[in-house]
Amino acid sequence: MAETKSYDYTGLSTREGFNKSLRHFKAVMSIISEFENHVNLADILSELLEEKELQQEQLGPIVQSLLFDKYGYSYRSHNLLESIDDFNGLISEVDKWAAVDLFVSYYHPELGLIPINPKNPSHWENIKELKKNELIVVYAGNFEKTSNSKIFDEATKLFIDLLYGKRITAPLSFKKGRKTTVKKPARTKETPKAVKEEKAEKKEAKREVKPSGKRRMTPMYSIPVTNELFHNGNVEAWKKIIQSYKAKYPDLDVYIFYEGERIHDINTLFKWGKVKHGSAILISVAGENIKDVAKLQRYLKQGASPMFEAFLRFPVNTVLNLF
Repeated sequence: MAETKSYDYTGLSTREGFNKSLRHFKAVMSIISEFENHVNLADILSELLEEKELQQEQLGPIVQSLLFDKYGYSYRSHNLLESIDDFNGLISEVDKWAAVDLFVSYYHPELGLIPINPKNPSHWENIKELKKNELIVVYAGNFEKTSNSKIFDEATKLFIDLLYGKRITAPLSFKKGRKTTVKKPARTKETPKAVKEEKAEKKEAKREVKPSGKRRMTPMYSIPVTNELFHNGNVEAWKKIIQSYKAKYPDLDVYIFYEGERIHDINTLFKWGKVKHGSAILISVAGENIKDVAKLQRYLKQGASPMFEAFLRFPVNTVLNLF
């Protein structure tokens, strides 16, 4: 038995902490029952996130406790040597690995840990691109606690080769046996017919107003600086544009990047004095129901041009109605 530390149970000393821990334990137990029916952990976690039954901060502990501690999956961490945006060959190959269950933890610099089932094309569609230098951890196993890890160690190695488009020859042992990844069944609960119909009507009404979806991040879009210098006026114009966008879409986040670094304070683009005519600033939008990105790009391009003043002809505290 592991030694107990004095602070191990501190989080359980309050009602909030106890209830939070209890909800987490219940979630883990429900995950185990599905997982042991050969449902990929990434599919389970993605659905729970979409249904708001899990929080992002719970993913890391769940992956560690289940794949590493409980089921003894082999794993391999890897910092990407180049950016990758073509996953078709990889998907086609790993789908043949019937005897190997795969899970990828992708550590996105803005969105946090993103769970990926490499055999599920929709997961790669949501990711779109893995960026150079970012971290992934590849897990391989077979839904059971096993001491025979040689085959799964080999699977993690070959998976990384596949990421880079290398030609590999997978052992026959990867392809023999029970197919480990099956389509995830719909999560159902027994409820009276009238309640089901009412929920369905509400869900449909909500879909008409705001379609549901998983939180994702757009590719990075290049905004060229066509003013002689990206000066204070351009900065203030960008602030107004992004403020207007956030006012219309408060659940969406606009990320700004310059020379490979994320810009947390737009003022630094002016203070650096490096953003001159011909430079490019990159932007990306993150959230669930991403909208008006093309319009946002168009306004930001104007804001980075000599025509930036159009956004400044209003009182300081005015929120522009651009979207």
